[in-house]
Order: sequence, then structure tokens, then C-alpha cells
Amino acid sequence: MGKRITKLTEPSMRLYFICAVLFVLATFLKPIPRMELAVIELLIVVALYYSYRKTAKKRRDAIQRYIDDVTDDMTTADKASMLSAPIAMMVFRPDTRELLWSNASFRALTGVKEDVFENLVEDALPSFSYQWLLEGRSEAPEAVVVNDKHFRVFGTLTHPNGVRRGTMLATTYWFDVTEEDALRAERDRGRPVVGKIMVDNYDELMKAGTEASRSALMARINEKLNAWFVGTEALFCRLDRNQYLFVIAQEKYDELARGKFSVLDSVREVVTEDGVAATLSVGVGRDVPDFATLYQYASLSIEMALSRGGDQVVVRNSLDFEFYGGKTQASEKRTKVKSRVMANALGELIADATQVFVMGHKHADMDAVGAAAGVACIARKKGKKAQIVIDMEDNASQAVLERLKALPEYQDTFISGNDAFIMARSGALLVVVDTNRPDFVESEPLLDAVNRVAVIDHHRRAASYIESAALNFHEPYASSASELVTELLQYLVEPGDILRAEAEALLAGMVLDTKNFTQRTGGRTFDAAAYLRRAGADTADVQRLFQSRLEEMVERYSIIRHAEMFHSDIAIAALEEEVDRVTAAKATDELLTLQGVRASFVLFKKGDGVNLSARSLGEINVQIIMEKLGGGGNSTAAGAQVPQGSVGAVREQLINAINEYLEE
Repeated sequence: MGKRITKLTEPSMRLYFICAVLFVLATFLKPIPRMELAVIELLIVVALYYSYRKTAKKRRDAIQRYIDDVTDDMTTADKASMLSAPIAMMVFRPDTRELLWSNASFRALTGVKEDVFENLVEDALPSFSYQWLLEGRSEAPEAVVVNDKHFRVFGTLTHPNGVRRGTMLATTYWFDVTEEDALRAERDRGRPVVGKIMVDNYDELMKAGTEASRSALMARINEKLNAWFVGTEALFCRLDRNQYLFVIAQEKYDELARGKFSVLDSVREVVTEDGVAATLSVGVGRDVPDFATLYQYASLSIEMALSRGGDQVVVRNSLDFEFYGGKTQASEKRTKVKSRVMANALGELIADATQVFVMGHKHADMDAVGAAAGVACIARKKGKKAQIVIDMEDNASQAVLERLKALPEYQDTFISGNDAFIMARSGALLVVVDTNRPDFVESEPLLDAVNRVAVIDHHRRAASYIESAALNFHEPYASSASELVTELLQYLVEPGDILRAEAEALLAGMVLDTKNFTQRTGGRTFDAAAYLRRAGADTADVQRLFQSRLEEMVERYSIIRHAEMFHSDIAIAALEEEVDRVTAAKATDELLTLQGVRASFVLFKKGDGVNLSARSLGEINVQIIMEKLGGGGNSTAAGAQVPQGSVGAVREQLINAINEYLEE
């Protein structure tokens, strides 16, 4: 049977080779004049063509007889059903891509008539790929579109006995799912989407002006919102003085998304007499079937938008968050009331805990260590000893750690993540500072092991964040985690209870993240710094913590030498070798001092991957750019780690991310 299949599927080429050899000999020996030789060769070619046509017909008939032979055990009705079944069937050779056989339904589908096996697969079905068959799968991953019809394709590969190695036959079955796909597409277009809108700086807008001017202001905002929904057939209503709800079909929502949520820009045109522009936060829930979950997703999204600074759209689908906007500089919105409430709550959590662990992010910097020292001070005031979880070898705050380790209060305070995981018992409290992402913390196993977690952070929230925290003091408007912890200290301890080294560690964290109080500073930042100064912090000693060695300075300027200008106001330095993280970060800061530079990026090799450091003067939101590469941070300072890739490839990804940001 195998030899017979080979004979049918592999036509003999012997006659053609013999004729080719005769042509070569006749041309070489030249026994016949050239014109007569050409006529003879032409006649032979015509004869070969007719022979090929005759042989092809014999092969077609033979294949049909073979189909009949291998189905001898089937009834006549079964055979007729297979040949004229409404399910299209086709047999081909994957190695040569040659069609061998099909039934009437398949021929009607493709328009190929009798000589089906004289066609290649791509000729009859240009959109059909059979790679899935070669990978051992029995169903095509996507519907195949032929003549405006959609088909689900199933198939099998067979290797008959006796056939030479590598020769296989593929049998495919085509099911028309055009109507089902049309219904599914119609359902998807009409799937409901629920959203919440909030005027996120409402209190600031209402501070000044007369009652009439405030009413006129809100009327203009309402007008902008109503204009945005014109033609969408959406349900849009007001929930509260500054909150709105809308329900819209997926198809119409897609139109709003394609317009890049232009309502953010249009509402920003509404400005008070004092020059304050209105801003919106929009939270959207989609891709789930029930309204309760959609509303829950919308509420989570609006909370996420506010935690990232507002003036943006956050969309929660069935898998993840999507972010749009958020490019304006956030203004300070937190109040002392919230700080006092958070301080009391943290004090109670520490007092009730059997153990207190404090943990920052990997490669802890001075802000993470300073904030951890502040929490340790609060724990000491409550009669508890806090354990600070940190990698003593891999960090960017050795100078601060050396000072703290020398204190008797900090003997055996610093432990590794593994030791903390082993020590953790029921009733333990874990305070996470300077990060809100579970994949960034010093020890993820410890985070998973401890039931009660408190988060104190100032970075804008990313798609992944620590959920179900017992306390979440998250303020993206703050300059640093050290500033937030300092505010908590004011309600829980006296200035005399703070050790000088702790006060200087907190102040160093603020100096680091504010670039010597030049970026992301507000009135609360200077209040916190003044409190630490009263607690004994010496600014000269803090400045010494940032002194670097001559070798580090040389390396920093070596990095700067690699810088190139992009879009005339963005500096990018890409290095193929590994450099110190702190040195790279300082070089990124240094690039910002160049005239005309609004943002700077440094890329350097780290193992098999690439690390990135990003800084901005505030006009360009580097966090959004870094998020496109899997990183995060805040609008003026961010970073990312690409675990696999070359510096050149990551540089191209960075440039694409910058271009996307600028286009948006």
C-alpha cells in the first residue's frame, strides 16, 4: 500500500530527465542544423506537455480509485457522504505543499474544479497556514477566512508504512463557522462597559470665586463630558458633586479609546479665575459578563487613577490594568488629618504585633533605609524591636547603614530575607516602605508568609501592587517615603525620642529623592525637613553621606561620555559593560544638568539583561516610559530591569517607548 501511495503522490520524472539529457547531447554534438533542432525540440516539448496532461488525468483517476479502495469496508452511502459531505475535506502533502484530493464541498469553497492536485496549497488557499499540523496539533489556532467565510479547520498527519522517510499525508476537515463568528462579534461589540469619572481636583477648583463662578465652572465641565458622549448611546449620569457614572457598549467605548480619551484634554481647558485647570480621573471596567463585577472593576480603576496622581484613565480588564494619560505634574492633595489617622492606625498595628519586620525594595537606597529606620523608631517607642530586612551586600546605602549599625539600639536589627522568613510567626506585622509592588520587595516569600502588612509608599501605583494591606499609606504627591514616615513620627514620638542617626537617615532619604529639594517638593516636604532638623539632624553630616570616591566620579563621567541626544532634549547613554547601579543613577541625574535636556536615560548591562535609570525635570513623565519596559517609579525618577536582552535591543525598545509617549 505504501508503494502505491508513493506512486500516486510522487509522479515519475524519468521521461523528463531522459529528454533533458537528449537535448544536451543534441546541442553538444550538433549533428542537426540549429533550426531543425529547435523545431524537433519544440515538438518534443509539446508531446511532453500532452503526456503530462494524460499522466495527470491517470493520477487523478488513480487517486480516486485509491480513495474507493481504502474505503471498501464502508457502505455505498458512507462513500457518497464523504465525497459530497457539506464538511469540506482536503488531502495534501506538507513537504511539497501539493493538493492531492478534495471532496465537492472543498472544491466549491475554493473555486478549484477537477484538477485539484495540480494546485499548491497556497494557490488554492492563500490565507491557510498548516504549521499547526507540523507542530502536532489537531486544530488550527485561528479561524481561516476563505471567500469571506470563516472556517474552523481540524486535521491529522499520517505516515503510511512503506513510504519513504519524510513523506506524509495531511487530511483536513473544514467547518463553516461564519454565522457563529458573526454572532460572537456582534455580542462582543454590544458587551457592556462600566466607567466612573471624578473631577479629581474638585476641592481646589471650589476654593476661590463666587458661588456663581463655581456653578458656571461645573456647568462647563458637564458640557465637556456630555459632548464627549454624543453619538455613543451611552447611559451617563451624575452620582455626586464631582463623580459620574457611565455605561456604554464595547463598540462605542473602542471609539472613545481610539480618540485617546480626548475628554482629559478638553476638560483641562476649563480654568478657574486663579488659573487652576480642571482635571479628570476615569476608571473603567470591561471584559466581564456581569454588571456587579464591572462596577467593582471601575471602582478599582478610579482608585488606581487617583493613587497615580489623577488626570488619567485607568482600565481594568479581566487580566490586567491599562493606563492612558497621567502626563501632568500632580499637585499636593494630602492632608494632615489623613496623616494623623494613618499614624494612629500604624501605632495600633505595631502595639498588637508579636513581631515587627520592616522591608524596602531590592537594592535599597537611602530613602528605603531612612523610612525603615523611622518605622524602627516608632516600634521602639511602642516597646517593640523592629527587624529591618535588607541585603547588606547588595544595596545603595552603605554609608547610612554603617552609622546605624554602630548604634546599640540597632544591634542585630538588620537581617536577610531568608532569616526573616524563618523567624516569622503568627501575629507578625510587616511594614513595606518605598515600594508598593510585590515583585520589587526585598523578600517576596516573607511578604507571602506574613498575614498583616502595612504599606508606606510615594511611588505611583503600577498594574501589580500589594493588595489586602491592613494599612495603606500611599501618597504619590509626597516627595519620598522618608517624608511620609517623618509625618507619622510627628504624631507618635517626641523629637527627643529620635536618634540623631535616624533623623539624618530620614533627611538623607528626602535629599536623595528631591535632588537636594529641587524636585517634587511641597510645603509638607519642608515641614518634615524642619522637624528632622529639630530632632538633631545635621545637614553637613547628611551631605557627607552622599560623598563619592574619585573612582566613582571618573566612572560617572565615563558614562556621561556615551550620551547621545534624542529629539534634541532627551539624553540617552547606553553602555555595553556592567556599572555600579548608584553610579549609573548619579550619571542620569548629572545628564539633567545639561542645557536643554528635559529627560535622561542610562542603560547598562546587568548579567544577561539590561538595567535602566530614568530622570526628568517634570515635563516628561519617565514613569510612563519605564512602565512600557516593565519598570516603574514616579514622574521624575524611574527605572526598569529587562531580564533578557542586549543593550542595543533594549535601547531600541526605549526609543520606541519614548516615541509612543511623545505621540500620545
